[in-house]
Amino acid sequence: MVSLERLTAGHAEALLAFERENRAYFARTVPDRGDAYFTPAGFAARHRALLAEQRAGVCHFHVVLDDAGKLIGRVNLLDVADGCAELGYRVGERAAGRGVATAAVAEVSRLAAAEYGLTTLTAVTTLDNPASMTVLTRSGFTPVENTTVDSRPGIRYVRRHLATALGAP
Repeated sequence: MVSLERLTAGHAEALLAFERENRAYFARTVPDRGDAYFTPAGFAARHRALLAEQRAGVCHFHVVLDDAGKLIGRVNLLDVADGCAELGYRVGERAAGRGVATAAVAEVSRLAAAEYGLTTLTAVTTLDNPASMTVLTRSGFTPVENTTVDSRPGIRYVRRHLATALGAP
């Protein structure tokens, strides 16, 4: 159904096109990235910064591809420290509602345990994003506290014991 690839410099063009195509769609439920992000220079600078964070091991970024190899989403593990990371993901409007986010979260959770040695993932979403809350719940995350996301009411989730839950060695 979907596959993940670790973010590379070669993904930049497709990723910028994906972000531009879905900007208004994403802005309905997550904070907008701002105009500078969508310019070629602004995006290139941000892309280089993400790759540097990945090389340093503090984040793991992935693109989500459909069966034809088209970029349809992204899923990331941020602020990696002490066996924990924060999960972030977004799926484009054309792929929404087809299980793509759930499949991508399952795969990145497997990678988190098996490849990156993580034991715990956290995630936050706004209360006006029921689709994201459903994905997290289906993926074994438990709501733990109310929070705010860019001054919008939200909720924080956690998934502990990744290796045990995923059957990793």
